Amino acid sequence: QVQLVESGGGLVQPGVSLRLSCAASGSIVSIYRMGWYRQAPGKQRELVAAITNGGSTNYAHSVKGRFTISRDNAKNTVYLQMNSLKPEDTAIYYCNAKEAAGTIIDYWGQGTQVTVAS
Repeated sequence: QVQLVESGGGLVQPGVSLRLSCAASGSIVSIYRMGWYRQAPGKQRELVAAITNGGSTNYAHSVKGRFTISRDNAKNTVYLQMNSLKPEDTAIYYCNAKEAAGTIIDYWGQGTQVTVAS
C-alpha cells in the first residue's frame, strides 16, 4: 500500500511558475517510476512527466521545455516545476507511482488543482 499526497497547486496568471510536490509513504520499496498526470474537464487524462528510479525522464510534447520533473529520494518526494504556465495547463494534476511486486500496481494521489487564468 502506497499513499501519495500532492501539494502546490493554485490559481495563477499566465506566465507564472508553480512547483508541485508529491510525497510518497507506506510500502514504497517496490516503486520504480513516479510521474504526474493531468485531467482537464471533458478531456482524457494525460501523462505530463515521469521519472524512473534510474533517473530517466519523459514529458508530454505540450510541456517539454517548460516543465521539469525531479525527485528527492531521501524524502520520497517528486516535484514538478512548471514554468511559463498557459491557460491550457489548467487541470487537476495527479501524482502517480508505479509499483512492481509480482504484478504492476498504480497508485494515485487525490489531485491538486492548477488554474491558469487572468
